[in-house]
Amino acid sequence: MTAPTPYLHLPGTAREALTFYGEVFGCDVQLHTLAEFGRTDGPAEGIAHGYLTKGPVALFAADATADELPVRCEGMLLSLLGTAEPSTLREWFARLSVGGRVVEPLERRPWGDSDGQVVDRYGLRWLIGFEGG
Repeated sequence: MTAPTPYLHLPGTAREALTFYGEVFGCDVQLHTLAEFGRTDGPAEGIAHGYLTKGPVALFAADATADELPVRCEGMLLSLLGTAEPSTLREWFARLSVGGRVVEPLERRPWGDSDGQVVDRYGLRWLIGFEGG
């Protein structure tokens, strides 16, 4: 079974957002412009389809065009619980925090595991954690 992969429509920031996520998670980034796809419903250099490859996180994004609304994350978060070694998860949390907002620090919780939440500079809310402290 394949897990769902988020596909974001961003407000003209798909190129910079995917580049940022690629750097955070150590992924390659593939970008295809509206012009490459023969589309005229936005700026030629706008991103029609982009995605992360060769890394631990799967994510698609494009620039919102025409009648598409850009993503707003309310009542949802992207979970990276136990998806890497604790040191890697701590690094991801720190890097996602730059230009964003820490909602809950990444720290040991009363039940013995560690987690935290951050809203990154593009408005995505992430839950990052691991077993133990």
